[in-house]
Amino acid sequence: MSQSVSQSAAVTYVKRRASGNWRAQGHAAWIPAVLLSVLLACLVLPPILVLIDRSFRGEQGALNEHLFTFDNYLRLLSDPTLYISAANSMIFAACATVISLSIGGVLAWIVERSDAPFKKLAYFTAIVSLGTPYILYVSSWLFLLGRVGPVNDLYRAVSDTTDILFNVYSLTGMILVEGLLWSPLVFLLLSTTFRRANAEMEEAARMAGASVPKTVWSISMRLAWPAILGLGMFVFIRNIESFDVPVLIGTPSHINLLTTDIYLSLTRNPPQLGYASAFSAILLVIVAVLLYFYGRISRSADRYASVTGKGFRPRPFKLGRVGRMLGGLIILVNCLLVLVLPLGAIVWNSLTPFTRAFSVAGFKTLSLEHYIAVVSEGSYLSLGLNTVLVSASAATAAILLTVLAGWLSVRRWPGSQLLEQLSSVPLVFPGVVLGTALIQVALSSPIPVYGTLWLIGIAFLIRYLPYGMRYSFAGVMQIHRELEEAAAVSGASQKGTLRRVVLPLLAPSMVAGWLFIFLLGAKELSLAVLLAGADSQTMAVAMFDQWSNGQAGEAAALGVVWTCIMSVFALVFYYVNERQGRSEKGNGA
Repeated sequence: MSQSVSQSAAVTYVKRRASGNWRAQGHAAWIPAVLLSVLLACLVLPPILVLIDRSFRGEQGALNEHLFTFDNYLRLLSDPTLYISAANSMIFAACATVISLSIGGVLAWIVERSDAPFKKLAYFTAIVSLGTPYILYVSSWLFLLGRVGPVNDLYRAVSDTTDILFNVYSLTGMILVEGLLWSPLVFLLLSTTFRRANAEMEEAARMAGASVPKTVWSISMRLAWPAILGLGMFVFIRNIESFDVPVLIGTPSHINLLTTDIYLSLTRNPPQLGYASAFSAILLVIVAVLLYFYGRISRSADRYASVTGKGFRPRPFKLGRVGRMLGGLIILVNCLLVLVLPLGAIVWNSLTPFTRAFSVAGFKTLSLEHYIAVVSEGSYLSLGLNTVLVSASAATAAILLTVLAGWLSVRRWPGSQLLEQLSSVPLVFPGVVLGTALIQVALSSPIPVYGTLWLIGIAFLIRYLPYGMRYSFAGVMQIHRELEEAAAVSGASQKGTLRRVVLPLLAPSMVAGWLFIFLLGAKELSLAVLLAGADSQTMAVAMFDQWSNGQAGEAAALGVVWTCIMSVFALVFYYVNERQGRSEKGNGA
């Protein structure tokens, strides 16, 4: 009996393969992809449509509020500050990207392709930085490089002058802080590229007499060029839509960028929604154009592949005694700049009763007063729960949607052509732009979601869908379809194949994607600060409010506690990624 069932299943399977679709037949095969496409479209398209529509309407309360008009665009394009802000944004994004790629790229090569010491320290630095809220990181550099900060204080003491060495409240200061802020993530992403690189070409260059710098520049960097260029474009786009550094450093020094102009338009009384929408639409177009070129760069990566089979074994590049010392020194300096100095400043401010520069006399005033205030204040616990709840919910929803979308897309189910495109649409949304659009969606919605955690959760879900798709798509690509075909031959249904074969194999990618989205959501400020209500604030918004109100010590203490908690999640994320990387390497990469 069982043999006849198996034979029947095999015959059915062969017929389906012959028809070009072994998964399902008839109209039923279209249902999963079509339903999921409709759901994704309902998430990602309304913000764009509402934003564009609002940009062609008058301001609320005006006579032309409901009339079609070009007034917002005419007013915007005739304002010279638009072009100043655009130029500032381009300079800021380009220079910060160069700094991030230089630091992260060099560090990634040293750690993954050389025999330099202290490699674990580089990963520890990146892991802790993943768990550190951006607002805390920026405020620490404002303290370190401020007029009365330790850097300028030391300069005045050494040079016997009243001048300052560096003005952090400048475009240069913004570029430096933003570049350092992104360098850990660049390191982690490029580490994978260099880890999978074939060392034979580098060794051949050394045997031919090339020096270490010449080999790195001519071979290593050339082979990794598409990955570096693609990542550079991605970081540039994220810098264009950056919010934390522009609002914390640029706004007090009256250096406006596109994102801060949009934010200021929304925080005026009354809010200028039409003007902000027109501003957002222009920024949307800029980001969309950049993403087009990013896509073209990414598609050309295969031409530079250097890993060609199961015989591939990456070997460390021997630097010699002096080279190892230099490599170790670079890792130590990176740890000092990215971790020790910022965290030291945060801890110092959390222990001092008021903001003051480093000094011997200051140690006499250190106390746990701010930590006691944080622990005894019940609202901070609710803020933490809000942040965990909304970030975890958004991460869970994003992974569930993108796992199914990635599987359908990779396996080319009927109607799945739109899934990848729809899940990539949120990439064009800078945080403040998406926040601007969702404010208007919520205000016109019959469901009262404005000012609630529901709206923030939906915003996080939309914003991080592309990241979930990246992990899910890559995970499905690593699962050979023969495993699913074997389950079909054995008589397993489509649901059974997905539940018992695909999902268990996808678990590492799902966990890594979930943790990455969770960590990003827990640090997100631009969306949360626009959408939060009185009872729906997140930890990043609370720190921003404390810092803006002059409560730097309490914000630092809260940040230290929160960083410790988030670093645990970051450590798990790193561990899962490492296990997945070792698994890929064991399977022949």
